[in-house]
Amino acid sequence: MATRKAIIGIVSGSTSDFPSLEDAMSTLDELEIPYSLDVKSAHRLPNDMESYAKEARKKGLKVIIAAAGGAVDLTGMIAAHTILPVIGLPIRSNDLNGMDSLLSMVQMPTGVPVGVMGIGRGKNAALYAAQILAISENGLGERLMKFRERMRESTRIDSRKEILKKAKSHPYLSV
Repeated sequence: MATRKAIIGIVSGSTSDFPSLEDAMSTLDELEIPYSLDVKSAHRLPNDMESYAKEARKKGLKVIIAAAGGAVDLTGMIAAHTILPVIGLPIRSNDLNGMDSLLSMVQMPTGVPVGVMGIGRGKNAALYAAQILAISENGLGERLMKFRERMRESTRIDSRKEILKKAKSHPYLSV
C-alpha cells in the first residue's frame, strides 16, 4: 500500500496504552485506511493535546480514536476542541479494570459528545471509524463488506471445528 495521508487519528495519553491499540491498528491496516498515532497526555502535555485537537481537521483527519485509562480527561478534552467525531476507547486499568475509564467517557457533559466503545475494544473503534468514513470514502464500503464476510466465514469454520470436537466426546450430539 502506498503511503497516504492519515484520515483517522489515534491518540492516547501514554505509550503504555499502545498494546491496547494493536487491534485498532491492525484492523485499519486490513481495511487500508491510513492513520496516525500520537501521544497527547491531557495532564502532562495539555498544550500539545489542545493543538492536536484544534489542528486535526486542517491536517486531513476525519475521525479521532482517543484511547485513555483512568479519569479519561484526554477523550473529553479532544472532543471539546474539535468538531470531528471522537470515538472513545477505554483502556483496562490496574485499579478499576477499566470501569473508571468507561464511565468517564459515557458520562460526557451535554454538548461534548464522544462515541464510546467497550473496554479495550480497539477493533470495534476502528470498525466504527471506518463505518463513519464509508459514507464519503470511495471503495471503503466495499472493503468493509468484504471484511464482514471474512469474519462470518471464519466464524462458520471455527464453530464447525468446535462442534466436531464436542461430538467426539458426547455420544448423543449429532452433527
